[in-house]
Amino acid sequence: MSRSNAATALPPVPASPAQIRNIVLVGPSGGGKSTLFDRLVSGEGARRAADQGASTALRVATIGAGDLAITLLDTPGAADFVGEVRAGLRAADAALFVVAAGASVDDASKMLWRECAAVGMPRAVALTKLEQCQDDYATVVAAIQRAFGAAQPLQVPVLEGESVTGLIDLLGKEVHDASGASIGAPTGDQEGVVEELRGGVLEAIIEESEDESMLDRYLSGEELDATILRDDLRAAIAGARFFPIVPTHWASGVGVAELLALFENGFPAPTEAWMPAVTTPDGEHLPAITGDPAGPLVAEVIRTTSDQYVGRLSLVRVFSGTLSAEQQVHVSGHLEHFAGHEVDGHPGHDSDADRVGQISSPTSGDPMPRTSAIAGEVVLVTKLAHAETSDTVSTPEQPALVQPWLLPDPMLPVAIHAASKNDEDKLASALQRLVAEDVTMRLEHNVETHQLVLWALGPAHVDDLMARLKDRYHVNVEVEPLKTSLRETFVRQCDIQGRLVKQSGGHGQYAVVKLLIEPLERGAGIEFVDKVVGGAVPRNFIPSVEKGARNQLEKGVLAGYPVVDVRVTLYDGKAHSVDSSDMAFQTAAAQALREAATESSVSMLEPVDLIEVTVSDDSLGAVMADLRGRRGQVHGTTPAETEGFTVVTAEVPQHELARYPIDLRSVSHGTGSFTRSFVRYDYMPTALARTVMAD
Repeated sequence: MSRSNAATALPPVPASPAQIRNIVLVGPSGGGKSTLFDRLVSGEGARRAADQGASTALRVATIGAGDLAITLLDTPGAADFVGEVRAGLRAADAALFVVAAGASVDDASKMLWRECAAVGMPRAVALTKLEQCQDDYATVVAAIQRAFGAAQPLQVPVLEGESVTGLIDLLGKEVHDASGASIGAPTGDQEGVVEELRGGVLEAIIEESEDESMLDRYLSGEELDATILRDDLRAAIAGARFFPIVPTHWASGVGVAELLALFENGFPAPTEAWMPAVTTPDGEHLPAITGDPAGPLVAEVIRTTSDQYVGRLSLVRVFSGTLSAEQQVHVSGHLEHFAGHEVDGHPGHDSDADRVGQISSPTSGDPMPRTSAIAGEVVLVTKLAHAETSDTVSTPEQPALVQPWLLPDPMLPVAIHAASKNDEDKLASALQRLVAEDVTMRLEHNVETHQLVLWALGPAHVDDLMARLKDRYHVNVEVEPLKTSLRETFVRQCDIQGRLVKQSGGHGQYAVVKLLIEPLERGAGIEFVDKVVGGAVPRNFIPSVEKGARNQLEKGVLAGYPVVDVRVTLYDGKAHSVDSSDMAFQTAAAQALREAATESSVSMLEPVDLIEVTVSDDSLGAVMADLRGRRGQVHGTTPAETEGFTVVTAEVPQHELARYPIDLRSVSHGTGSFTRSFVRYDYMPTALARTVMAD
């Protein structure tokens, strides 16, 4: 590939999508991804704290390379911020996987590679920390190939001691210095490494070539024309059939020129890339979009943040048409259409009340103001007051809805409360803004436990949300123990009398009821039966007995949780012609139920969820053992849609799932994910029930 000119600080304003490239950088924390981003964006090689795992947000910058505007998106490496990674993937047309030479490829990167393959996204590997390669570059390449499949190196690093001085281009058999300029041919040991790796590269290119005679010429020993090879290479990379490995070094800048050349000549323009499906907000299919700036406006809000100076700030990818400042637009969000259910905190919405504010290109410095953005561009937009992350922006005349990117459900619950009265006054508004920004979080107001529960993807996600509440919205919250919505039930028949006799001068209180309490099967509910004969309890007071019994069952009889699945039969009682009343019979019925409740007659019930765990076959045994340790009942396993993965179905008490997202990540080495849904209430072990009652 020909080398590109060095990147410039300010990008050109593209006249057509052919002048645009959008690339997302993905990879684990500590791999050098954010440092490489900084080197590409600003030319500086200073190591950032972000490479130590501190980065939690998507970073975006558009740079200039010749007449190209190249938008780079740096995604967080921590697993909890998969929402930022998905946003980066949706905004980009190609992915650069950043892998450190001294580390193995993590399972999350492997899964992400497969997802990119499923949609045909072009991919490349940037190999960082080359000083750890030393003379074992071929082994490092082999490890990447085992992880990703058909990835091939285009260059070999030149190392002098622990210093990286340049690269050897395998196709041209040239040595390049740190600037990308050719300084000669490989010599000595370099020739052996070149010959060892060059054959695989040539064979991979030839396999993708349309020239069927090329293979015969190669096998006969003919030296193939490098120009033709590069043309075939460009087509194969853009078509996601060839995946280059490019060595890079942050300190010296080695590999930067080669990466820029890859972005320019290998990765596709937006018109050549995959486009999302588009419907109307009502779900009717619309014609496929082609990335035409003259087509209907279809754009997606990739990320939403709040700025204290400009208000709501939206990162927008324009897929079709042209977005102009001061343009009135339609904003549409309907996650429920694609999730199959109403998404808590993200109800469906449509608005024609938004007018586009300032448009700007994100750069390494201050954003560059623009009057418009054409199809293919990723820009910052202000004043989209009704737009949330993943919403679609279109015209009021032709409203559209883009199918949002796939996101896992947040599964880690954390109960929170405001730290002070002042924080409580601001908490609701702050949480509402957080929900609009982050579609990977969910809020639940549990009416039974009276707790505000924040659902997140993991502990780092929780910490980030807490920090955003404090730093951006100046709200302090505290975490409290998570409560489970329990139930009580009678486990044996009880014959009990409730007696209220009070004489205090004037009218007293008199009521006697005899109740038979019987357990019912799970899910039967509450039954009240009247078997009074002979008028022992006057007919007008029988509804009072039922009301008192049901009220007490709702409050609980032993530990303060609702009682379920029981039959209460009123079969006898006594009344007084003057002192009996509606309230007296209610009180007597409630008293009878409380007196019947003992540790031997009442048991605690806990909610049980049905979970489906998708995990790699290598971790299947560990996951099943962990589920059994959580009092889980494993129902079975089935092969997952992804090869090498299995779905485990089990029933597990909710009490045991509070930290399951964290523990599953550990036992599955990051390959596991799960879904959960409530199925029923079941008996809680006696020891655990005693702890609950003591609390």
